[in-house]
Amino acid sequence: MQTPVVRLTDVALRYGPACALDGVTLDIPGGRMVGLIGPDGVGKSSLMALIAGARILQQGRVEVLGGSMAERRHRNAIQPRVAYMPQGLGKNLYPTLSVEENLQFFARLFGHDAAERRRRIDDLTQATGLHKFLARPAGKLSGGMKQKLGLCCALIHDPDLLILDEPTTGVDPLARAQFWDLIARIRTTRPGMSVLVATAYMDEAQRFDWLVAMDAGQVLATGTPAELLAQTGTQHLEAAFIALLPAEKKRGHAEVVIPPLQAHADDIAIEARD
Repeated sequence: MQTPVVRLTDVALRYGPACALDGVTLDIPGGRMVGLIGPDGVGKSSLMALIAGARILQQGRVEVLGGSMAERRHRNAIQPRVAYMPQGLGKNLYPTLSVEENLQFFARLFGHDAAERRRRIDDLTQATGLHKFLARPAGKLSGGMKQKLGLCCALIHDPDLLILDEPTTGVDPLARAQFWDLIARIRTTRPGMSVLVATAYMDEAQRFDWLVAMDAGQVLATGTPAELLAQTGTQHLEAAFIALLPAEKKRGHAEVVIPPLQAHADDIAIEARD
């Protein structure tokens, strides 16, 4: 495995009596697109917030880009190198500001001069199809457009580590496909950039270079998609994830099977005709 961009050692996090992360120890390789996979509520967002420095560490050690996130000096030093797109469409946007104003604001945060801001904004909005909507308020964008603008704001300072927390939740299938095509194009121009993505969609997980399967605040397994399939002897990642679960969670689980329609069935509930 390549040099870790993130190193976690015995990381634990609680929200009152609820345990969000339970002793997570993990090295995340750099220069790759890494997916945290698992259903809602398993600790993916909590882990990403700790890596991004958006949440206070309670227990353990979190190292990002070669230093401890518990040290303020290191956090301040790497902020320009990290981009974090939190869960929820438009959560990193200002809805009353236009597309242009949102991007100008984020670019100014990182000290870019007017000419550099213009170049970066034009490049990103032309790549995402947002250029003709520069004057539109962010709050009036569609879900897919908010998603693209959030990504543009995250990329405006050319980060070394891009953290995306469930970026395709709540958007239509076409917007999801366009989003991943956009990420692929960006990675061709920035092959050294590390991308960390959380998703509950197992069909998306096949796109990632390396996976971290999580459940109940713990890491179940890590590896490439092919390695997880080989480890579990399954044909697709959804089945692989289920195979990795503890026995008590798998007990009683059965794959949903839809029987073929009988041509002369008497109990048809819905009928459609030309």
